[in-house]
Amino acid sequence: MESEKKLQIEKHVDFIVNYGKTHDKYEYEVSDYLRMSGLYWSVTFLDLVNSLDKLNKDDIVAYLKRNQHSSGGFSPCDGHDPHLLYSLSAIQIAVIFDVLNEIECDKLIDYIVALQNEDGSFAGDCWGEIDTRFSFCAVAALSLLKALDRIDQEKAVSFVLSCMNYDGGFGCLPGTESHAGQIYCCVGFLSILNRLHMINVDLLGWWLSERQLPSGGLNGRPEKLQDVCYSWWVIASLKMIGKLEWIDMEKLRDYIISCQDEETGGFSDRPGNMPDPFHTLFAFTGLSLIKSYPEKIKEVNPVFCMPQYVIDRIGVKPQLL
Repeated sequence: MESEKKLQIEKHVDFIVNYGKTHDKYEYEVSDYLRMSGLYWSVTFLDLVNSLDKLNKDDIVAYLKRNQHSSGGFSPCDGHDPHLLYSLSAIQIAVIFDVLNEIECDKLIDYIVALQNEDGSFAGDCWGEIDTRFSFCAVAALSLLKALDRIDQEKAVSFVLSCMNYDGGFGCLPGTESHAGQIYCCVGFLSILNRLHMINVDLLGWWLSERQLPSGGLNGRPEKLQDVCYSWWVIASLKMIGKLEWIDMEKLRDYIISCQDEETGGFSDRPGNMPDPFHTLFAFTGLSLIKSYPEKIKEVNPVFCMPQYVIDRIGVKPQLL
């Protein structure tokens, strides 16, 4: 196939390995709040394409340890406050490198558990913002740490289900608009807690499959442009509920490949835009889920967005329909 000839993995690896090495750029200084997430995107991508050895493991472990606070939570970089989002990223990095013993897991578990509210929801940090993303982050983190029994699971499920909409999707709070990113978080949450039977999979599958546009790409909600990152949020959700065949995978593959930068490496949201690690990872995880280039890209777990062999190694088994 023509598209098979165009995936330039070596350039994408070089793009990720060298990204952010120039610290005097404006873009580097204003994106420090993304540093831990960026490290997770890079580590996961490189592992999926058999290039994890291009990163210095000792430096990464030192970075994790430096950014774990006395509360147990992780911040994105030096000088920032801890947050549940970056705590999950730190755990994912530690699990991929098999270095959980290098961080203070007991304190981290206590930090996450303390973020659950009386209604079952989770705050992102001590300032109290509530979002279904944080419900996913909490149960994903605790699942990887083998500590799900520390939270009130029934209340947590009740809150997430209260965010389900008439169209089968989920929003960030009760009554808010369905969005593919939030759907991924809520479906992943229910998968980890073995509650996927509480979803109307046909209705949700219809909503998700409607996200595919004539270009082959996917959007996150009606009337929006396609974006290569939804090759993960939408496709992972369809994979979890057993409806992956409801989209045209060949057209999606061609759209994803069209978003790569053939000169610098990396993927962007849409063809011709600037590439970045976020879209590069989710381009490759999307390709993995639709089984494109299986000889070049490892299998990714649709719930944790981590290599499947890592999830198998630690014995975590989320529910898939």
